[in-house]
Amino acid sequence: MTIKNKSLRRLSKKCILFSLFLFCLVLLQCNKRAGGSETIQIKGSDTIVNLVQAWVEAFRLVDPSIDIEVSGGGSGVGIAALERGAVDIATASRNIKVDEAKAVIENTGKEPVEFIIAFDALALYVNKNNPIDSITLPDLARIYGDDNRAHRWKELGITIPNVRNDKIIRTSRQSSSGTYEFFREKVLHNKDFSLGSCDMNGSKEVVELVGSTKTAIGYSGMGYATHEIKMLKLMEKADDTAYA
Repeated sequence: MTIKNKSLRRLSKKCILFSLFLFCLVLLQCNKRAGGSETIQIKGSDTIVNLVQAWVEAFRLVDPSIDIEVSGGGSGVGIAALERGAVDIATASRNIKVDEAKAVIENTGKEPVEFIIAFDALALYVNKNNPIDSITLPDLARIYGDDNRAHRWKELGITIPNVRNDKIIRTSRQSSSGTYEFFREKVLHNKDFSLGSCDMNGSKEVVELVGSTKTAIGYSGMGYATHEIKMLKLMEKADDTAYA
């Protein structure tokens, strides 16, 4: 293991679950609008859309002549738009896949250039009224996967005050999300999610549902935390150190 890999491993333990590399994939071009003004289209990861919008607003103070349009939708949506040549920049919380890069070249005649632009941490959220403070990776897999499935909080030894039906409401992201793919790889070891989760379009929707539902659990970038939710510490297995 290289020094760089060791450092990244330490970083992942200090973060609220796993470190996420946030990428932008660029086609070195920009489109012209009527009248000769330039416009740059950016689309992709919901995890980073707020940060990109802040960068765009700062850039406009320097050069307001270039029109920059930013939208989310998910890493897969942004990369698919890049494949069609519909955007200039795709943002993603995962690497571009080999077949996706080939599709970009075939459809546009341009090779996508990939940059790491930020780091994030994937956070686990529960409602603020849930007494749980930490969770193990195996228990998390029991909630979201099919193996030895946990349907209720009491199966994990958790009693939520003033709640009769403690069925676990699992919130997740749609399959086009890079965050979804990352969670599936790291928590479920690339096995399928159990059916019946509430698959949300964006991180904001995940946090809103968890904040309004006492028995819910969800995951998203840690930057979306609110006062209505609680971020869980994570343990690899029972009795391990819980990292936050």
